[in-house]
Amino acid sequence: MKNLLDFSYEELVNEITRLGLERYRVDQILDWVYDKKVNDFDEMTNLSKKHRALLKEYFAISFLKLLDKRVSKIDGTTKFLWELEDGNTIESVMLFHPDRITACISTQVGCPVGCVFCATGMSGFVRNLSTGEIVAQILSMEKEERKKIGNVVYMGMGEPLLNYENTVKSIRILNHKKMGNIGIRRITVSTVGIPEKIVQLAEEDLDVKLALSLHAPTNFKRDQLVPLNRKYSIEEILNALKIYQRKTGKRVTIEYVLIRGVNDEISDAKKLAEILKNLKVFVNLIPVNPTTETMKKPSRQRLLAFKRILLENGIEAEIRKEKGSDIEAACGQLRIKRKFSMP
Repeated sequence: MKNLLDFSYEELVNEITRLGLERYRVDQILDWVYDKKVNDFDEMTNLSKKHRALLKEYFAISFLKLLDKRVSKIDGTTKFLWELEDGNTIESVMLFHPDRITACISTQVGCPVGCVFCATGMSGFVRNLSTGEIVAQILSMEKEERKKIGNVVYMGMGEPLLNYENTVKSIRILNHKKMGNIGIRRITVSTVGIPEKIVQLAEEDLDVKLALSLHAPTNFKRDQLVPLNRKYSIEEILNALKIYQRKTGKRVTIEYVLIRGVNDEISDAKKLAEILKNLKVFVNLIPVNPTTETMKKPSRQRLLAFKRILLENGIEAEIRKEKGSDIEAACGQLRIKRKFSMP
């Protein structure tokens, strides 16, 4: 049985009309699924019983099974642990801002990159998510919370550009007016830097935002924090960003997790400003969310000093405001906790 959430609009039109239903039925079905959050054909009352029975034989509408949910008492940040049909688990997060709701979604079960400060990497890599499993995170959160998500960041579990085809297809589905209906400029893809895929993304004619998880200004330090850097050097990644910017004209967000005594020195800030000087960037400075006892956040004074160096060198920067700190909102933490607490 096919998961309806795996299909683009055009693919679904072909499938539905091939079954003998009129083309306009596609819009009716999508209204039930994407607007009303209905995943049972029997509830689609503007379809005949005959059509409903036929669709049930051919399609499943696979929303996700909720295993756990944590809500921050500080800022309302809500973290979800979902079970997939094969028993694997993934996480998603809803973040609440005065003017918008943002969803942070996953693209893989686990992650092959293995960043040392990331809880997801500690659990290893299992598999890529299907297009439908990526899309289902948005629908399942909206159904659970009865709220409309307006912004999406592909910053959850996994490396989106290592699940490239499914990531791009899910973006098109979430952006489509008769499906997710989320503005393309409200979608951000975060990557640790896969040069050839960054260049490929520039050719997709998708006006998404791009974020690069850099975390160190030199290959020596980045090799220790982001093992994939041994395959793709900072120089290769920044060169891909230049190509991306020439093609798209878009500013890139640089994500930089600061760890006390590791990558938060003034010399690191100066070097970071130097390597970014020929790019149009905004630097998000993120105090580390400790996953081990030896990993500590820099002092507030050090954070401000780091930011000041970047600003003095013409690099826009801000310290990210923490959200969900009381519910371990960083991706992977809830999944690991459940995994190792189960008998």
